[in-house]
Amino acid sequence: MSGSVLVPADDGYAAACTGFNLAVVPRPDAVLVARDEADVAAGVRFARDTGLAIRVIATGHGAAPVPDGGLLINVSGLDSVSVEPFARTATVGGGAPWREVVAQAAPHGLAPITGSSAGVGAVGFLLGGGLGPLSRHFGVGSDQLVSARIVTGSGEVVTASADENPDLFWALRGGKSGLGIVTSATVRLVEVAELYGGALLFDANDARAVLTGWLAWGADADARITTSVAVMRFPDLDEVPPPLRGRHLVSVRFAAPVDAASGEQLAAPLRALAPVYLDALGPLPIAEIAKVHSDPDGPLPGWMRGIMLGELDERFVDALLGLVGAGTESPFLGVEVRQLGGAVADPSGDSAMGGRENPFTLSVIGAPNPALFATVLPGAFAGLRARLGEWIAPTTTINWLGESEDPTEYRSAWSPAAFARLAEVRRRYDPSGCSRSGRRRREAQASAASSASSARSASSVSPARRSPVVGPATASAAA
Repeated sequence: MSGSVLVPADDGYAAACTGFNLAVVPRPDAVLVARDEADVAAGVRFARDTGLAIRVIATGHGAAPVPDGGLLINVSGLDSVSVEPFARTATVGGGAPWREVVAQAAPHGLAPITGSSAGVGAVGFLLGGGLGPLSRHFGVGSDQLVSARIVTGSGEVVTASADENPDLFWALRGGKSGLGIVTSATVRLVEVAELYGGALLFDANDARAVLTGWLAWGADADARITTSVAVMRFPDLDEVPPPLRGRHLVSVRFAAPVDAASGEQLAAPLRALAPVYLDALGPLPIAEIAKVHSDPDGPLPGWMRGIMLGELDERFVDALLGLVGAGTESPFLGVEVRQLGGAVADPSGDSAMGGRENPFTLSVIGAPNPALFATVLPGAFAGLRARLGEWIAPTTTINWLGESEDPTEYRSAWSPAAFARLAEVRRRYDPSGCSRSGRRRREAQASAASSASSARSASSVSPARRSPVVGPATASAAA
């Protein structure tokens, strides 16, 4: 091993187990801090041979509660980034965050298709498809995946691309987990000469005018523009900038790869929706694309859930604002509705990503108080789902599910055909089930629930046997 193996009594153990989300810190029997691909492969083979459960952590943004014990493989040290400007590609290690890719591509007028947060692991984002501030124009992140190196569940190191192991390549672009650990990925970069982006903030009392106006504007919005609207409650804390501190606001996020004059023209209808409290929209260096959403860098305790939505109307606006609008009390810091369509709905080639046909997403971020995570926030989200039920799409995308343990929700992240195809690919590259942990359990539960419903005999279904696994819960780089 070129890396190190730590047990709970060792210095550095706690730090090696901790990522972005401080509310979810696994307690494995040992943590392997990998320095290279060979370390990862050795760890997977050892766990396979000894029956240890495997968990993976890169940046820790996708962390979810997991059982104690097993082997945690920390791939944050696999953080290399190499940009080839003439080929317009970047090769990134399994633990590299998007900020490093953005920083190295920007001097060449190039950009990756990232998420809203600069600190999110590039590989984990790609494995779930990947929606971001440029997606309506360029598609999702996984559309740009050229190839990946992966340690499969059997401990074998393989390359997946359109020409080599194409079934695995299909699965990696949106299948998320159950195949092994991605150690590096090569992605295409897009040419972005200029960016007009940022946010317009309005008082919460104007939320109805802003949301209904945004929906009407978005019905025929230029496909170059990616926007969202978030109802935000900023805490009255010193860490919050004074103009936002303690305020209840509506934020319209906007990003378009256009020059300043074009951006001003395209954004003019949004500026006219209501009196603007704070205008933070304008020309933006591509290296600062994370300012469009201004997500916190962390680390901090986090709780997030998401769903996808069908077509929306004014009744949806009234239902949503009845829960989180002016004069209401809510444990959510933010509730965001993003517009999709454009290149998101017109994928480049076949991939496993689900939910691309849906026109909107909705995500909620809970107050960063772990005391609320067990019951208060899940209960509030359940109430929101019930109130918005008629607008919730039957399908979703796996990156949006957060920590959901519901097998029906898990299955909704793919079409029935894609779900079955993913199961077959997972069996092919991991015949022993070494890399399937919670995902395997959810697959089995979802399949069992579907079969039981058809046979009207749900009570006869037994829980799936747990196997040595690569768990998805802390896995930015787990496939």
